[in-house]
Amino acid sequence: MSFTVNLRGVSLRYGSEDALADIDLDLEAGKIYGLLGRNGAGKTSLLSLLAAFRKPTAGDVLVGGEPVWENAPIVSRVALIREGGDFDDSDSVKAVIEAGQIRPSFDTEYALKLAERFDLPLKKKVRDLSRGKRSVLAAVTGLAARAELTMFDEVHLGMDAPTRDAFYKELLAEYMDRPHTVILSTHLIDEVANYLEEVVIVDRGRLLRHADIEAFQGMGATLTGPADAVDALGLAALAEQRLGGTKSITVADALDAPTRERAAAAGIEIGPVGLQDLFIHLTDPERKAA
Repeated sequence: MSFTVNLRGVSLRYGSEDALADIDLDLEAGKIYGLLGRNGAGKTSLLSLLAAFRKPTAGDVLVGGEPVWENAPIVSRVALIREGGDFDDSDSVKAVIEAGQIRPSFDTEYALKLAERFDLPLKKKVRDLSRGKRSVLAAVTGLAARAELTMFDEVHLGMDAPTRDAFYKELLAEYMDRPHTVILSTHLIDEVANYLEEVVIVDRGRLLRHADIEAFQGMGATLTGPADAVDALGLAALAEQRLGGTKSITVADALDAPTRERAAAAGIEIGPVGLQDLFIHLTDPERKAA
């Protein structure tokens, strides 16, 4: 089973500060979503509302079609895994895994299998783990929770590249084996882009953009060819590189048919723009709201 997510007019204030303002968002069940935003944009606040860690100041937060706040049957089937995990540092790794059994769907056997795969020392205390191993422990408990809505908030921080790659692959395998709703909050955007079905961008507490990954991939383009020919197109570039007489530029907007024809006639190659480059452009503080 998977959970839908619906937010209507949701705001969250910390004192006099708006962490989130007027958020309307609908996430279908059974997809992998990327939640993107600059530091302080409101990503963690949004996830905290979905996990019922916080009550919204205004608006409705529905998970599985029901209000999530003070709804134990729903909350027990939602998992929010934050960087480093929420563990008692005096517990052993094995004790942390065994404590996961308080969740109705927690798979202890799967968790222990993952612990072996990721070389987690079961007898070691949490406080004695490296940052990377603590992140792995958090990821293991999240995967083994077998929740209908599973959210990872920068859980990969501290992992080295091979470990992150193994985590993403395990996440995808678990998702394929048991379709559910997954939200990945991350700054390593291009690294996870191939695993995402839809992307949600929050910026300064507001929903900036929500679309499927194909829509983002079709937003911009890279153009590579003779420098004079690239310049002659007169396109506003987000970034550019030059090597000898060859120039490559990145543009944020989709190219119309005449521009594509002119580029092809001039021997310019057109390719997609990485999601990370688009994100940087869309959330540029100096960019006017679209």
